[in-house]
Amino acid sequence: MDTQPAERRRSLADSAEEALGNWLAPGRYRPGDRLPPEHDLARMLGVSRGTLRTALQRLEESGEIVRRQGSGTFVGQVARPTALNEGLERLESYSSLARRRGLTLSQRKVRIERRAIGPDLAGVFDLPADSLALKVSRIVLVNGRPNAMMHDVVHPEVALPPDAVLAEAFERGDMLLDVLVGEGLPITFSATRILPVLIGPHDADGKALEVRRTMAGLELQETVHVATGQAIQRSRDVFLPGGVDLEVIRSLHVDRPAHVGGDGNGRR
Repeated sequence: MDTQPAERRRSLADSAEEALGNWLAPGRYRPGDRLPPEHDLARMLGVSRGTLRTALQRLEESGEIVRRQGSGTFVGQVARPTALNEGLERLESYSSLARRRGLTLSQRKVRIERRAIGPDLAGVFDLPADSLALKVSRIVLVNGRPNAMMHDVVHPEVALPPDAVLAEAFERGDMLLDVLVGEGLPITFSATRILPVLIGPHDADGKALEVRRTMAGLELQETVHVATGQAIQRSRDVFLPGGVDLEVIRSLHVDRPAHVGGDGNGRR
């Protein structure tokens, strides 16, 4: 009996492409390194040369490999232009970042619900674990292409617009930070953790983002605070490769200001 009537069955080429991509993902090779010959790759994968060439053609189209006639197959430049470039020293919504770069931000599969915050967020919000809070999950697209899966939880005491108004704001590309600022909340700073993650086709975020194979991404865990220091929002954003470029400006700690006077010889 066919158990997959509405879904295209995976071909050997699909499996070969995924296996090769997973093999390259951990960084065993650097851009420009030569891969084994096709007959060796086909033998390692247990597929025909024709199936292997289909998989290699797909990886070449995505830039993950480069094939040179008469020379062989080489690791490509997997780095790609990033959709969003963010300086972590400045708190700014992704919608604002997108506008500055001339990009169109949109969101789909917006889900708004109220759930218990649980023990992890109880300490963040200083509330009992069974406190109900608004949670928003959605896929963020940049110029129509999936870019990230975002999950936000808002402190239960924060007054927000009705769910229908929130949904309209998200669907036109506004971020939750835009909504909170628009409500007049005195937001002053956020604390962000950056974690490397693997996004696979079988985990929840991977399914939502429709990834075809396991790939490396970035997860940003951010807590937003108001002037009193109270945390009012906790977010977990999972970005696909090339989804965001993070820039950090670091300054050397010194005990005193730099000397700006004369050097003792009358020079300034």
